[in-house]
Formats: sequence, structure tokens, C-alpha cells
Amino acid sequence: MTVPNTLLLIAILFALLALIGLVATVGAVKKRRVFGTALTLLTALLMLSLAALFGTVSASLQGYRALTREELAAVVVVQPGEQQRFTARFTLPDSTVQEFSLAGDQLYVDAHILKWKPIANIFGLHTSYELDRVGGRYESLEDETNKVRTVFSLAKDKPVDMFHLRRRFEMLNPLVDAEYGSATFVGSGKPATFRVLVSTTGLLIRTVEPDSGR
Repeated sequence: MTVPNTLLLIAILFALLALIGLVATVGAVKKRRVFGTALTLLTALLMLSLAALFGTVSASLQGYRALTREELAAVVVVQPGEQQRFTARFTLPDSTVQEFSLAGDQLYVDAHILKWKPIANIFGLHTSYELDRVGGRYESLEDETNKVRTVFSLAKDKPVDMFHLRRRFEMLNPLVDAEYGSATFVGSGKPATFRVLVSTTGLLIRTVEPDSGR
């Protein structure tokens, strides 16, 4: 089971506890138990808040993958064209294939990486990553400034993104240790197959040798 699904189950559990608390609150009101009413209502609201928190975290982590070692993020086949154009075909770990037509002398890929604090590890949250964008990169700064630029999204569509939530809300500070972007690039002047890898230190690209089978 993936981390987002685990968190969603936790959110559902807290939501059920909140519902039970609200039912108990109604019962306490009918019996005119002021102390009992206040206590059960506060408990229900706490459970409801936790359900909302875990539900939000679950939704914002859709598309992110747990990172415990050096992981294969994508296999990319590059085919150069004319006039600083090339195509890049990405095969992701879930077997999704995406092809992009890019301009430049180099293939550029970046990613978002989230590192969680030990308290978050208790709930199964560990360092995770998501590929964010792919683009073409020119070797010449003049070309980079004046020629056509191409960039496409690699990220999965989701209602909220933990990477952006972390920057907006300080309340997440106790959970997230660090969030940072990492990028890498490689020449695209000749046909080649690359493995885009991600580790806790960031992205890297390795060329796949024709006879390696990897």
C-alpha cells in the first residue's frame, strides 16, 4: 500500500471517530450534561481536524514516490533532429510513456524532493520525490536567452501539492525537515538512452550502454 493510501485510511479513521464524537455530543446535549457535551465536542473537533490534516497530506502526496535509496525515476530515449531539436521519450516506473519535442543542445530534468522529520516517519512518511519538469537546454547563454525555449510538466495533476503547501504554511514545520528542487542535464546531440536516477542528494543521469541491458 502506498503512503498516500495509508494516510487516506488514517484520515477516514479519524473522520469516523469524529462522527462517533458528534453522535455522543448530541446524546450529552439531550441528557443536559454540560461537561460531557463540551468534552465530547472538543474531542470530535480534534478528530475532525486530524482527519482533514491527513486527508490533505494524502491528496498532496499523490504522484510522489518514497525514496529510501538511489531510485530509477525514468528511462529516457533521446533522438536528435535538425537545428537543435530533439525528442525525448520518458518511460516512468509505472510504465507510463510520455514523449516530448524539445529545443536545445541538452536534455534538462528537474524534481521536487521532500525530507520528513522523525515524527512524520512514524506515520510512514519518508523522503519522497516527484519529477516536475522536462525541457531543452542550450549550451550557449546567448542561445538560451534568444532562441525558443521548450518545457513540459512531468508532475501528476492533483488538487494540492505538499511541496507548495510546505512553503505556504508554517504549521507544517514540525513535520517537514526540508524541501528542495534538484535538476540535472545531459547532451542530446546523438541517439542515446539514459537512466534518470534520484537519491537523497538529488537527481543524476547515467547513460545506458547498448549491451548493458539496464
